[in-house]
Amino acid sequence: MSSEHSATLYLVPSTLGEVAPEAVIPSPVLERVRALRHFVAENEKSARAFLKSVRVEVPLRELTIERLDHNTPASRLPELFAPLAAGRDAGLVSEAGMPAVADPGAALVRLAHERGVRVVPLVGPSSIILALAASGLEGQRFAFHGYLPVEEQDLVAALKQLESESRRVGCTQIFIETPYRNDRTLEVMLRALARETLVCVASELTLAAESVRTRTVAQWRAEPPALQDRPAVFLLLAR
Repeated sequence: MSSEHSATLYLVPSTLGEVAPEAVIPSPVLERVRALRHFVAENEKSARAFLKSVRVEVPLRELTIERLDHNTPASRLPELFAPLAAGRDAGLVSEAGMPAVADPGAALVRLAHERGVRVVPLVGPSSIILALAASGLEGQRFAFHGYLPVEEQDLVAALKQLESESRRVGCTQIFIETPYRNDRTLEVMLRALARETLVCVASELTLAAESVRTRTVAQWRAEPPALQDRPAVFLLLAR
């Protein structure tokens, strides 16, 4: 199908924390981002800080940055799509990492496909893929589940279900948590999962304090890491 519009929606990768963009994002990608004038972002403040660090070609006040988060109603999507409908390129920026992956920006990407607008994913860090690659766990079959339930009883049930499914099909199960709940989530994991289940904790990826370690539940119980307020990805593989 030919495109109805000449514009392109670029999926703009951001950094995973306080690190220079040049350290984790290729220079051709940064050049492309610097030339854009219209952005849709999960959080305007952090997007503005990221674009400042990228050194966009015009003053920040001349950029258009519209919010698209979990509270944005579907009825507002056409308004966010307006620059693209008018033939102007736009960038989609997530709170951290790759847009539209565990991110509300997927709704705008879907609309772009429906309207015949070209979608171009730019190369940059994805905490999920980086964690999986560095974990040593099954990389041929894996599933990402976003955030698990907060209530402990529901969390235990979800973890046991993931473990059972992992054991049944040999699949790596991946999820994330709000940083301030990381220690509590890991503590529940180590109580709920079988001793021989492999668990990888990948924290502060691409940052100076980066840590990726894969151990059995029994080994983690003997030496649990301190994860409070550290962004992390959790992976498990039952044996």
